[in-house]
Amino acid sequence: MRYWNEPKNRTTRRIVLIACSAVLAGAFTAVPQLARAAHIPLPDVPDRIQVPEGNTPFLVGHATGTQNYTCLPCPNPTTRADQCPDDSGFAWLLFTPEATLFSDNGNQLTTHFFSPNPDEDGKIRATWQHSKDSSIVWGGNATASTAATDPDFVADDAIAWLLLPMAGIQGGRTGRDTLTATTFIQRIHTSGGLAPLDGCAGLEDVGAKAFMPYTADYFFYTDHDTSRDN
Repeated sequence: MRYWNEPKNRTTRRIVLIACSAVLAGAFTAVPQLARAAHIPLPDVPDRIQVPEGNTPFLVGHATGTQNYTCLPCPNPTTRADQCPDDSGFAWLLFTPEATLFSDNGNQLTTHFFSPNPDEDGKIRATWQHSKDSSIVWGGNATASTAATDPDFVADDAIAWLLLPMAGIQGGRTGRDTLTATTFIQRIHTSGGLAPLDGCAGLEDVGAKAFMPYTADYFFYTDHDTSRDN
């Protein structure tokens, strides 16, 4: 009997261990992704783009891509005179960013572009779409920190640092809604991306395109109480 019971006991223990492992794996999978938010330190940013108290970062992405410009008359139906960079009558105007955000480990996190926000009747907004669960967040009107306003932070040859409130969200197709927790987005640590200094001076230039390489860090914030997840 001893020779029959030992294999049976080992088999039973193995089954119990496998079952426990599966339960533990499921439990860890079920832990909200926002639990990691407490481990992301707040970045050092100018006062003008500080995130309101009660919001904490839960996701950070390092972006590589382009800021894409087109030459248009300025002002025009979508750009007021006070938004034109000069009074020449023409200007390079941003028509979309085109970037991919990566984690510290080099894993793709989101794509970044402009798209219509259904929560604002299709208004074109800065957009981030999660690369795994396809959830989306749209950013609202941005507060900017530039080399002129905050030279200790923003480089002369870099696009502005920004703070954008959430203007719309959309759940993903896979049942996980990572970006729908977003309340604010910061764009900081920028390099490059400024519009060209020439090539847009007359009617013959209208419609020209310029794709300007840039990098930046994007911090996504939530007002979710992450302390309850740890």
